[in-house]
Amino acid sequence: MNCPDCVYSNPEGVRYCLNCGKNFKLGGNTDPDPDSLFYEFASYVDAMPKQMRSVEPKFQNIFSRVFRKHSTLEADRLFIVGTAITTPKIEEVKETWPKPWLFARVFLIALLAFLGMHIGVTVFHNFNFLPGLIIIGAFAVPITTLMFFWEMNAPQNIAFYRVIYVVLIGGILSMLVALVFFNLVKNNINPITIGIVEEVAKVITVIWFVRNHKYRYMLNGLLVGAAVGAGFAAFETAGYALRSLLTGGSFEHLYTTILWRSVLAPGGHVAWAALTGGAFCKAQGDQKFDFSLLVKPYFLFVFLLVVAMHALWDTPIKGMSPFGHIFLMVSSWVVVFLMIRRGLKEIANKKWRIAYEPTQPTQP
Repeated sequence: MNCPDCVYSNPEGVRYCLNCGKNFKLGGNTDPDPDSLFYEFASYVDAMPKQMRSVEPKFQNIFSRVFRKHSTLEADRLFIVGTAITTPKIEEVKETWPKPWLFARVFLIALLAFLGMHIGVTVFHNFNFLPGLIIIGAFAVPITTLMFFWEMNAPQNIAFYRVIYVVLIGGILSMLVALVFFNLVKNNINPITIGIVEEVAKVITVIWFVRNHKYRYMLNGLLVGAAVGAGFAAFETAGYALRSLLTGGSFEHLYTTILWRSVLAPGGHVAWAALTGGAFCKAQGDQKFDFSLLVKPYFLFVFLLVVAMHALWDTPIKGMSPFGHIFLMVSSWVVVFLMIRRGLKEIANKKWRIAYEPTQPTQP
């Protein structure tokens, strides 16, 4: 079925064009049923009139499609972005706020899998389910949070397989780098050194992945940083959960460890690494990597802010758990959304320069 507007060849039976969003059933009416609106992350981000578009944060709009019905085809379509063929030109990228929804489905799937593992252990007393319970419990919330960052990556230039690669390799690499630094400061371990060591380890790993020119946008840095942070957080949670069981703790202690670390995971390693990744990409821009980028004011400010949050998180003061942690988690996400807004404005400015700035003559 060829779309009459963009001539895109769609599979039979679809109600909306997968390329431009044209409603076939309503004869081209662009006001479809809001409960079945096809969310095309690759090209159809926001249906608002151009004069009304804004990159100002409107949370009721950002999460407006979470509770709507979505087809399997929509989910499949999301996973094809990021390849050499499916990455859009920057001129085609929408600078308006994306409306993610798949992250919520990922959480529900992980929750069902965790409940199945829990039943296998507690009801049937089959300990073959225990490794799966720990792994799923450790990865469920970090991966869910990562999916949110992936859907918010408006340039759509990072394939999902690459994201998983960064989670696994970046997660373990950042932990190994942290262990090296911990050995250097083993006689002076405190909340400040813990915050410095772990954030330095993660930012080194993030820089390794975004140092080339392919990932030049702030939203790219947020995504890659979130992937490294998700791997770090999940592996660390799995380790703590297993340790709580092996050191004489009960299964209730194991579940409590997984539960609390999962609840707080979005505002910890995932958000912190995302912030430093976005700040580094902002500092780097279109330049080649140079160590002087690490002392640029914007990156340095965000990095020190993250280290301070991490150190405060680990400080054993009264009321820090859970109220202080909740406050820090909310604060982290306030900064995350501010950085997402800045990243969308970065895309808008890039498109404006391409469209309106005169082309410089080529030097002989």
